[in-house]
Amino acid sequence: MTKPNFAQLKLFITGPTYIRQDVKEAALLPEFGHRDAENELRFGPIRENLRKLSGCGDMYEPVLFLGSGSSAMEASIRSLVADDETLLNVSVGAFGDHYYNIAVANGKNAENLKFEYGQPIDLEKLEERLDSLRPAVVSFTHNETSTGVMNDMKAVCALIRKYDALPMVDGVSIFGGTDLDLVNSGAAIYVTATQKSLALPAGFGIGFVSKEAEEKAERVTNKGHATDITRQLVPARKNQTLTTPNCTLANQMYVQLDRIVNEEGVQNRFDRHLQMRGMVEKWVDGLDGFEMFAPEGYRSPTVSTVVCPEGVTQAQLKLGIKEAMRAHGYLMDPGYGKLNAALEQSGCRQIIRIGHMGDIQPEMLEEYLAVLEGELKKLV
Repeated sequence: MTKPNFAQLKLFITGPTYIRQDVKEAALLPEFGHRDAENELRFGPIRENLRKLSGCGDMYEPVLFLGSGSSAMEASIRSLVADDETLLNVSVGAFGDHYYNIAVANGKNAENLKFEYGQPIDLEKLEERLDSLRPAVVSFTHNETSTGVMNDMKAVCALIRKYDALPMVDGVSIFGGTDLDLVNSGAAIYVTATQKSLALPAGFGIGFVSKEAEEKAERVTNKGHATDITRQLVPARKNQTLTTPNCTLANQMYVQLDRIVNEEGVQNRFDRHLQMRGMVEKWVDGLDGFEMFAPEGYRSPTVSTVVCPEGVTQAQLKLGIKEAMRAHGYLMDPGYGKLNAALEQSGCRQIIRIGHMGDIQPEMLEEYLAVLEGELKKLV
């Protein structure tokens, strides 16, 4: 059979993300038994470095869920929302709806409080709903991948706790790209994944489980098997996974987290992401007819969204700009499809996304923006 000729593209999308060559090569490290002493050599450092990267201290237990960020999210729903309780999900975009959809799929009583695309959570409106609904659990997205909006996690969690509810936070697209200070965040559980700001292949969901969440999970019934946090915590405390892990990804994760913590440095990594956000903002300021989509003060350090001039269509972005950038060797993000379709239908301007997360370096971003600028100027 003839092998396909796969394109070697530089990814500037919002996940999967660019993976360094040394991390790719780590996939060739020896396989191991997940109940053998060799397992400890991988997962012991992995969990310790996850603590350092999250700032969770000893107040949270890192758990690796086989699958994806959605796997960890479903575990939090199954384990922390009892059948007679109500979950309030707070959404500022398409991915913000994900927690709500998972809850409904699992038969939970759930309501979805939605805010306008491109805007952060309005605390006054959230308080009104908290006061009227009195939910037991509230879920929200720290970083909305479709709009480039980063919510104020600490402020939202504090408000949720004012009404004696349990905050669950989806941090899939931001973990590894900003300082969480998780120990002071107020989150009962924080869930994320490997394939975005950690710059790894997909394959593990990650949950940071507080003692409070563990105690709640012990009281909830019908939690499933792999979605049972109490069951997951037993092997996690032994630096193991509940069932057989992806050993290849574990080897890569060991190498990548060690490099982040002990070579690049955690704060240096966070600063680099802020630098790249600033680069995009400055770049947009120099383009006639373009502007940032997310409001200042709520812009993500890992993904930027840019509003295009009037008259630019979804087809031009997907079939024109994206394919032109492919010819330059880049995979460009023409905007989240469902969002742009809704914007176009309502007569609003289209947006594009620029992923600058994980191991993207400022010089790589600078080169990409220069090429992208040349193509975008052909539209106006």
